[in-house]
Amino acid sequence: MGNNNRVCEILGMQYPIVQAAMNWITNANMVAAVSNAGGMGVLGPNAGAKYNGSKKISTENRYRNELRKVKAKTDKNFAVNVILPKEGKDDTYAQTVIDVALEAGVKTFVSVGTVNKALFQKVKENHATLIHHELTPTPDAAKKAEETGADMIIATGYDEGGVIPQNRIGTFSIVPTIVDAVDIPVIAAGGINDIRGVRAAFALGAEGVYAGTRFIVSKECPASDITKQDIIRSKAHDLVFVSALQRSTPHKLALELEKNYENGTSSNEEMSLRPGMLEGKLDEGIVSVNTAIDMIQEVKSCEDIVKELMADYIQQKSPMKQ
Repeated sequence: MGNNNRVCEILGMQYPIVQAAMNWITNANMVAAVSNAGGMGVLGPNAGAKYNGSKKISTENRYRNELRKVKAKTDKNFAVNVILPKEGKDDTYAQTVIDVALEAGVKTFVSVGTVNKALFQKVKENHATLIHHELTPTPDAAKKAEETGADMIIATGYDEGGVIPQNRIGTFSIVPTIVDAVDIPVIAAGGINDIRGVRAAFALGAEGVYAGTRFIVSKECPASDITKQDIIRSKAHDLVFVSALQRSTPHKLALELEKNYENGTSSNEEMSLRPGMLEGKLDEGIVSVNTAIDMIQEVKSCEDIVKELMADYIQQKSPMKQ
């Protein structure tokens, strides 16, 4: 890790670590904590959602409220996640998220999905930075994103939590191929839960890391404490496939979905994320994590997680610090 890090320079942050945009379990408190620690927090889909029984509000108002809270908690840069529909499909949701974020002064977006020229253009026309996350990364897709205006690429391996890439190529294999394909900085993702994963990512040519599962088990993450303890107790060999797109720790619903998947029956596992991840109803939902959960031993603050993962970089920035 060199001191002249392009991810840090472009995003205006101390350390090249970005908190992943996880569904249901990000909020202003968590995002601000990561950014205040020197990384970059990202508001993900359904950011700021509450437990069951809370009053439902529109996407627009929820994001507006959460963005206001983030800005009250930090003056550091942070990002907003945008789910990209395929070109030609309804993009109302994505347009709404972008509009509300731009109105709030957001200058960085993490786009997820295949390249959408119109939405890329909208972000770039407003002089914002675009980090693109292809769900199934390939060198060709990375090149297309770069040509369309992406400032950085997230290269995700099959090791990751959340929506799993469909090319079944591990982090160690996909990151260098993406690094070789583009001139813009590459951020590595997939199974990065400790400093060894960070070192490996940088050795492969990445200039930053994108971490999700490790930040679930943080004090500031709104995920249920039950869910956090479940992740600490679970091991990689415990995980089950609930579909071609998701893994989960093994509980009642997850095991039922696994059986359905093995029998070729499709199911909508996305509907199970809120109860499992946010509400801690393990038997009624799924807990989607990466394959390196053995490394997660305890709940820590976002600041301590950033310091732990960025220890080498911190030492280089402050060589006299003991």
